[in-house]
Amino acid sequence: MSLLHLSSLAEISAVEWDALLPNDQPFLRHAFLLTLEESGCVRPENGWHTDYLLWRENGVLRAALPGYRKRHSRGEYVFDHAWADACGRAGIPYYPKWLGAIPFSPVTGARLLGDDEALTKLLSALPDELLQHDLSGAHINFTTPFANTLMAQQPDWLERLGIQYHWHNKGYRDFQDFLDTLMSRKRKQLRKEREQVMSNGFEFIWYRGDELREDQWDFVYTCYANTYRVRGQRPYLTRQFFSQLAERMPHAIRVVISTLQGQPAAMAFCLVDGNTLYGRYWGCLAEFDRLHFETCFYQGMDFAIAEGLQRFDAGAQGEHKLVRGFEPQITHSWHYLCHSGLREAVAAYLVEERAGMRAWALEARDALPYRRGD
Repeated sequence: MSLLHLSSLAEISAVEWDALLPNDQPFLRHAFLLTLEESGCVRPENGWHTDYLLWRENGVLRAALPGYRKRHSRGEYVFDHAWADACGRAGIPYYPKWLGAIPFSPVTGARLLGDDEALTKLLSALPDELLQHDLSGAHINFTTPFANTLMAQQPDWLERLGIQYHWHNKGYRDFQDFLDTLMSRKRKQLRKEREQVMSNGFEFIWYRGDELREDQWDFVYTCYANTYRVRGQRPYLTRQFFSQLAERMPHAIRVVISTLQGQPAAMAFCLVDGNTLYGRYWGCLAEFDRLHFETCFYQGMDFAIAEGLQRFDAGAQGEHKLVRGFEPQITHSWHYLCHSGLREAVAAYLVEERAGMRAWALEARDALPYRRGD
């Protein structure tokens, strides 16, 4: 029995890795994670040191965690900057740390891969590994109920809650069928937003990953990068990532492109599995009123209804999603901090934060646009 470290997913076959995955969600697939590496999105130069953890018994892969050693907290969407700042003031090293997550993708999904017994052994061995490699702690983000049950049994791991907003397809025949479930004032608001965009001449076309030309991928990347540049930030993903992923996982990619007078104006890049549409990235060449709502939300709802998908996860944060029918969802992450004083302080903080998150999830439901009783 042994705990192994992989510095690249290329060191293991796609067949062996993907055999551990519990469903068809695209983010954990060998092709997706390896594309992040080989396209230069995650590399030591930008603070992402690939460090997958594997547990083998008699040569058989029994469990695994996708992971990275990091010297910053960017691209995670579970924000621990305040913890790092407190450590800096106290003279306690916070970086490097180990992160179990999908880079740049705040999507709940499998993180603990394998069977319960092997995963328990892997997690039990992890604290000693952290000390051996001078890591301040381990963080596992956006976990599933299976992982939450397993993590709750591990000593000294701290649970943290967050909030996202997801739209659920309740068997709607079309978008109008969805609108009919809303309160009159909210229904008029959504209809007006859609009519305003369409009256300005915008048209929308959906594509699979293998249906886009390279010049169209150039446009997709330009729009994506613009969303970061307008905030003075560098984009996380490279141009190469999009083309490589389209070659390896075309069936999982959906892109909607908005055109105005025949010219591309905006796009939303999504991934899909058999149950859920995942809205990941959006961007535009120029600002147009309400175009964001149509491209990122309403087009996705239309797509989910047409394809019979049950859920639309349009990304992290965004309380403005509530009035458009996206319901609050509790997210989970788990944190092991080696420094006992830091662990105690964070544990006390998280007691209050968890209570606040649960209270907000209940309160936020009052902002939903659905007719009461529906």
